[in-house]
Amino acid sequence: MNRRHFVAAATAASAARVIGANDRVRMGLIGCGGRGRYVARFMREAPNVEFVALADVHEPSAAAAREWAGGEARAFQDFRRVLDMKDVDAVLVATPDHWHATATVLALRAGKDVYCEKPLAHNVREGRAIVEAAKQHNRIAQVGTQHHSAAHFAECARIVQSGELGKVHFVRVWNYFNILPNGIGRAPDSDPPAGLDWDMYLGPAPRVPYNVKRFKSTFRWFWDYAGGMITDFGTHRFESVHQIMGVDRPKRISASGGRFELNDAGEMPDVLQVTYEYPGFVMSYETCSISAHGLGGRTPGMKYYNAKGADDRPHGMAFYGTNGAMFVDRIGFEIYPDNDRVARRHENEAEPTPLHARNFIECVRSRKKPAADVEVGHRATLIGHLGNIAYKTGQKLDWDAEREQFTNSAEANKLLHREPRRKWDLIGLA
Repeated sequence: MNRRHFVAAATAASAARVIGANDRVRMGLIGCGGRGRYVARFMREAPNVEFVALADVHEPSAAAAREWAGGEARAFQDFRRVLDMKDVDAVLVATPDHWHATATVLALRAGKDVYCEKPLAHNVREGRAIVEAAKQHNRIAQVGTQHHSAAHFAECARIVQSGELGKVHFVRVWNYFNILPNGIGRAPDSDPPAGLDWDMYLGPAPRVPYNVKRFKSTFRWFWDYAGGMITDFGTHRFESVHQIMGVDRPKRISASGGRFELNDAGEMPDVLQVTYEYPGFVMSYETCSISAHGLGGRTPGMKYYNAKGADDRPHGMAFYGTNGAMFVDRIGFEIYPDNDRVARRHENEAEPTPLHARNFIECVRSRKKPAADVEVGHRATLIGHLGNIAYKTGQKLDWDAEREQFTNSAEANKLLHREPRRKWDLIGLA
């Protein structure tokens, strides 16, 4: 049996199996770094969940994950071996961004349900390919935008959409941190470490010599593999803005920024500001990696996400209504009234990743749509991509959300997709 027929048979077998409430869900982990194992831990805490297969291009990472999984879990360097296993019901994809689309689409074609970490894809066309694959193969597909599983975001959506905050015409989103003076540093090219398949790590990205800065935790600073803070942390908040405002399609995008202070191996701007024009409101996104303060303003006794100083708010969203302003982060929200019509209030919650991971397991069993399915995740992820394209072109871009292309720039449209290396074009994106 050739590989094509084998995958087709595996798809049919997997799709035919109906998982009952008490049946064991057998998971595969693709990408065994810190984030992958972190989310996997919460999935395994759900009743009757077992990780039976693990894969990472860096064999020591796969081996460490196998030790964590225990039992008779199998570890591979090539994730396709996981997809060939008929006893794997679903997979968690936690690779670097540039592998998300290939791993996810192949998993969906193999009949597996998929939880894919954010951002959903490296570029807009890859994200759309994932959405269409999930529809075609009728699989559960969840994106790791865990805000959507937090109750306080649903309450914030109720407040805004009910008119309680008044009319909201301006939204601000920000991510601040300070990595001066050395940034991610520099390192010379070298031979890959033992056990790393560097060619496969690069995959659809351009072939370059091994450099430790392009690997592990600092890959997000290179355009070949990611989109920087706007597609990493920004995607969470864009998905929440869409949920709260009830819209997900900007009309116009412009951006400015640059590398003003950092002198390291990275490529991303250290300051980036993007303006998005939505129907009825404007959203401003800011990321700054040379100052950690973010927005000031604190309420005594209130906890804030990743806050380190006495009065900084390094990450968050602000919704400016005609009755007051609502400030929201991953673990709570506050309202600052302009008058007596809105009461000042705040709420704190736990970090929502455990809820989001368990929501996926529940949906694998129930076949219900997950909290943040791939269409929701795609619409959020592409916001960061659009901001980066506006930054790279220096143009004010008009966006056709139905056709997912720009109407006023051929140059910008070329950046909606990347030609993958032919050897690693495994899902037909060339």
